[in-house]
Amino acid sequence: MTATTDVSAGRYADVRGVRTHFHDAGTGEPVIMLHGSGPGVSAWANWRLNLPVLAERFHVLAPDIVGFGHTERPEHVRYSLRTWTDHVWDFADALGLERFSLVGNSLGGRISLEMAAERPDRIARMVLMGSPGVGMTITDGLKALRAYEPSPENMRTLLRTNFAVDPDLITDDLVRDRYEASAAPGAHEAYTAMFNDPRHAGGELGITEEQVRATVTPALLVHGREDRVVPAQVSHSMVHLLPEADLHVFARCGHWTQIERADEFNALVGDYLGRAS
Repeated sequence: MTATTDVSAGRYADVRGVRTHFHDAGTGEPVIMLHGSGPGVSAWANWRLNLPVLAERFHVLAPDIVGFGHTERPEHVRYSLRTWTDHVWDFADALGLERFSLVGNSLGGRISLEMAAERPDRIARMVLMGSPGVGMTITDGLKALRAYEPSPENMRTLLRTNFAVDPDLITDDLVRDRYEASAAPGAHEAYTAMFNDPRHAGGELGITEEQVRATVTPALLVHGREDRVVPAQVSHSMVHLLPEADLHVFARCGHWTQIERADEFNALVGDYLGRAS
């Protein structure tokens, strides 16, 4: 597949009838990057500082997972870990990817764990960044994400309080972009349904020790020490359970290691993914 010139603009693919938006850059071994679940999130919002750099070494694809970003929000979809995991599998199949690595942020990390447990033969390596796992609790940061109501002021407060240690990273442009995405037609309705409507199961992301111990895919766990959404202790627990896992903790860093420490994150992840499988 030929990568697009304007990576930020993205492109679309039909993924089992779901019009799916994604970014595509670089050549080499394929890597799928999976975003998190915060309001106004998209693949580009999560990975804009990382995708172009990693694309210098790999064929990087970053989809907007169903219900998020510019991907279609089907009327009768039931949001759940199963739905999101199936969508990523179907995305990989639609693009002809047989074996690939995963980089998952938060929710994307939990999806990565599920995929590695289901089809370890297809996942070469995975990077789990601020990912839920064994020992995860409902933090104040997570409660704030789920209770968000769209307004520029609420978005600024949410980002400054829960995502980044350095408030200077929360620029007016970032607040505007995330707010506008969170208030786009259908976006807030879908977001609220995912995590607050009992007909959906977006918040059911638990995993057992037995599941983790049986996951043989090599993994790099990346966490911000001051993460207020998913405590760093989750990754400390997971590194002792996963059979093939390394752990890197960034000091003075919150839930956005890929943004707060972008250069170091890119070097760390690029070197890890570049190891011989």
